[in-house]
Amino acid sequence: VQLQASGGGLVQAGGSLRLSCAASEQTFNNIMGWFRQAPGKEREFVAAISWNGGALRYADSVRGRFTISRDNAKKTVYLQMNNLKPEDTAVYYCASRPKAVTVISTTPASYTNRGQGTQVTVSS
Repeated sequence: VQLQASGGGLVQAGGSLRLSCAASEQTFNNIMGWFRQAPGKEREFVAAISWNGGALRYADSVRGRFTISRDNAKKTVYLQMNNLKPEDTAVYYCASRPKAVTVISTTPASYTNRGQGTQVTVSS
C-alpha cells in the first residue's frame, strides 16, 4: 500500500492549508493518522480517524484548529489546518494502522505504513 501526502506549502501565521493523503490500495478501511516532524525533534502525533470517520483523536496542540476527515470512495484522508502557527512548521506524514486493528493510537510506531511527507512552513 502506498500513501502519498500532498498540499503542503508556505503560509503566513493565521493562514490555512489542507493536506491530502491518497492511498493506492483497493480496500481503504484502515485507521489513518497524521504525524509531523520538525527539524531536530521527534515525530509527533497530530490527528487520527477511524475507518468510518466515527472516531477522531487530536493532539492537544492542534485541537480546535485542525480537522481530520476521510473519503473512502476516493481513498483519501484530509487534514484541514486553520489558524496556523509558526510552531506548526514541520514535515507532515500520513500513515495507516494494519487492517485488523480497530483501536486508534497516538503512537507513531503503531502505524506500520507511512507515506512520504509534505512540508508545511508557517511564517510569523
